[in-house]
Amino acid sequence: MATTVKPLVTDIASTLNHVPSNFIRPIGDRPDLQLLSSTNDSIPIIDLQGLDSSNRYEIIQKIAHACQNYGFFQILNHGVSEKVVSDMMNVSKDFFNMSESERMKSYSDDPLKTTRLSTSFNVKTEKISNWRDFLRLHCHPLEDYVHEWPANPPSFRDDAAEYSKQLRNLALRLLEAISESLGLEKDYINKALGKHGQHMAINYYPPCPEPELTYGLPAHADPNVITILLQNDVVGLQVLKDGKWITINPVPNTFIVNIGDQIQVISNDKYKSVLHRALVNSEKERMSIPTFYCPSPDAIMKPAPELLDNDHPAQYKDYEYNEYFKKFWNRGLSKETCVDMFKA
Repeated sequence: MATTVKPLVTDIASTLNHVPSNFIRPIGDRPDLQLLSSTNDSIPIIDLQGLDSSNRYEIIQKIAHACQNYGFFQILNHGVSEKVVSDMMNVSKDFFNMSESERMKSYSDDPLKTTRLSTSFNVKTEKISNWRDFLRLHCHPLEDYVHEWPANPPSFRDDAAEYSKQLRNLALRLLEAISESLGLEKDYINKALGKHGQHMAINYYPPCPEPELTYGLPAHADPNVITILLQNDVVGLQVLKDGKWITINPVPNTFIVNIGDQIQVISNDKYKSVLHRALVNSEKERMSIPTFYCPSPDAIMKPAPELLDNDHPAQYKDYEYNEYFKKFWNRGLSKETCVDMFKA
């Protein structure tokens, strides 16, 4: 009788002493785990206290500096309740701890499915697999999608819905601040996104027997507008800064924010969408929950006209976000960012 191939890393990781060959990166493209402990660099931490009142100008200046010089920043006093955050992390862990048969009810390798459990990045197109499983959820408009989400664990839908609502409010506040930081009207980016889109991924990186041979996710830039990342206390995220990979140590009660390709386009290259990657380790499971805030599929993306003049011509042609996202998904994660395909 033939053995069934288990599609998820979670269900094979604990039985392995070696990384299977389909996960092994070429020698020139493997993580340097020495970097995990040797770096003192990090990304700016910005306290959002007073963003909507007395400290708005100073905070927006800090956001401008972070977007221009790092593409990443961490935020404190973000307004999302600690209970909502811990409930989301706990129910996510509970989901990945459920039986294989229960989890697999959500499995699909079809990237067009709006709720799906899968593995790696795009199993239909990639040649080398990544050491992660993920549950991807579309979250806006919430009422269109919540009924598709897993029914187990029992509190999953309620916890994830409340989290996604609070994250959407935070995303909208950040987009106003980023708009203003570019010298645009504060609702400019909001209006540029059409009806808006929001996705969430719950990433699960099991312990890996040979973490020096593979990635949780290899280097990539995000295709969306902004990403707001929640992670557990296990180190793994690295960001490329001035040609070096810097490791971002988790800080309690913060989110990590990075600008995506669409902000690079709107800003006409004033702000850059930055490469980042996820490493794995041999001892601890890592979990991260990125919320991807996006244009709606039919939104037309282009540089903001107010940022163009004779010295700053448009760097990108106009395009539909749907076209961009499809190209990103089909070409897989690679070091050349997708944004170069839309140069003017």
